[in-house]
Amino acid sequence: MAYETITVERDAAVAIVTFNRPQVLNAFNNTLMHESLEAMAALNGDDAVQVIVVRGAGRAFSSGFDLKAAAERKMDDVADWERQMRLQFDFIMQFWDSPKPTVACVHGFCLAGAFEAMLACDVTVAAEGTRFGEPEVRFGTGIVAMLLPWITGPKQAKELLLTGDDRIDAADALRLGIVNHVMPAGQETDKAMSLARTMARASARSVRLTKRAINQTYETMGLRAALQASLDIDVILNAGGSPEKAEFARIRDTQGVKAAIAWRDARFRS
Repeated sequence: MAYETITVERDAAVAIVTFNRPQVLNAFNNTLMHESLEAMAALNGDDAVQVIVVRGAGRAFSSGFDLKAAAERKMDDVADWERQMRLQFDFIMQFWDSPKPTVACVHGFCLAGAFEAMLACDVTVAAEGTRFGEPEVRFGTGIVAMLLPWITGPKQAKELLLTGDDRIDAADALRLGIVNHVMPAGQETDKAMSLARTMARASARSVRLTKRAINQTYETMGLRAALQASLDIDVILNAGGSPEKAEFARIRDTQGVKAAIAWRDARFRS
């Protein structure tokens, strides 16, 4: 099937889903999220596919949710925010929920919602020079899928999320356990495909049930309930607004997204 914002390829038992909006650093708009959910559902149901690699076209894995598209979206009440953020949440968690292993292959930028989507994948391979982070608190929004504390522990997660640090380099991401491997730029795809092919050679039933067992360990500890509680808080945060969010939106609407990001970042330069 042909898609507008993603591509899907096959390499034997490995499927490769590529975010394909390189002109906007693969920012996630609603079309991309819906197409990804549709493609992943089809791959999950295809017995010939054993492993799914997720990557981005062009200069980045993804810069996160599309801020320009958000500016054009009419959000009148809490119900509107609940619907939009449920779509974002489901888009992120599809990689965790897939019965098949998901391998994120990241380069360039992996920020905000893209950072969360990467965390939801089972394994991550990063290129040297990749920039990670979640800058949401710097412009008055919140985290859609609060996965980071489950990956790094609370102390590291609080520092990264409460400062809005979006300049985490690949070496620090490896040290924090956010990624599994860091490769020289240009070699990340080969490593991701090598890992995927190794998984695909193993018993499909054993791999899927082992992934389910690992996920169930965290869900028994309360991961799913915690994520839902965090999402509820994020809906309240976004629907209620803040002075920082209002000013960011004003600059974005009058001067453009780049100017709004420059305003956001300038406030944190020492």
